[in-house]
Order: sequence, then structure tokens, then C-alpha cells
Amino acid sequence: MKTSSTVLLAALTAFTLACGYSSKATMAAQPGSMPAISALAPNSMTSRGAAFVLTVNGSNFSSNGTINWNGMAQTTTFVSANQLTATIAASDIATPATVAVTVTNPATSSMAVGMYGSGGTLAETSSAMDFTVN
Repeated sequence: MKTSSTVLLAALTAFTLACGYSSKATMAAQPGSMPAISALAPNSMTSRGAAFVLTVNGSNFSSNGTINWNGMAQTTTFVSANQLTATIAASDIATPATVAVTVTNPATSSMAVGMYGSGGTLAETSSAMDFTVN
């Protein structure tokens, strides 16, 4: 009887491990909400001017979305899902240039939902819109 109990226990252990019961997989991160820029206000400034507030209008902006000025994240204020603002320093418009402005919605971390959890979402960055420093 001891032998059959040992064999049965070994078989159940092997079956349990073979089914992957010992580890739970999580889902991969899913694409996030893609922001889109429709307009910049203002869309140009004169070089060597004073600092100013840039308003970015568009759609799908996250409450934690960030305005990027020439690839550098700026301290951003969320106004609505269609509008963000950031103060651009005078030093950023010191010389004439064309500056790329984008918006990034950050990634979200995994939320434990259901048996295997969720992978959260990926960060998404809008297409660039040009800002002109004359």
C-alpha cells in the first residue's frame, strides 16, 4: 500500500508541476492611449523673448501626460483630456530654431486583475508638431 501511495503522490506532483501551477504568468503590457496634437498656442515666438506658457491642444491626453520640448520633458499642467500647458523658459528660445513639441502619456503599471493580473499599458508619444523660434 505504501508503494502505491508513493507512486500516486509522485504522479500528482509531476502533473501539478507540468501544468505550470507553481507559477502564474502575467499578461504583456498593452498599447496605451495615443495622444495627438492638433495645435500649439502660441506656435511661434521671437528669439531672446521672455518665458511663456505653451498651450498644447489635441486629444487623448492623460492626466499625467507630459509636454516634451525638443525631446525634454517639461513640468506640465493637465487642463483636460484635450489641453495641456507648460511654461517654456526664456533660455529655450534664446536662438532661432525649429523645435519639435510632443506629448507623452506615461506607462501604467500592472494592476492585479483576475487570476493572472494585467500587464498595464505602454507609454505612448504623439507625432511631433513644430514650434518656430524666429
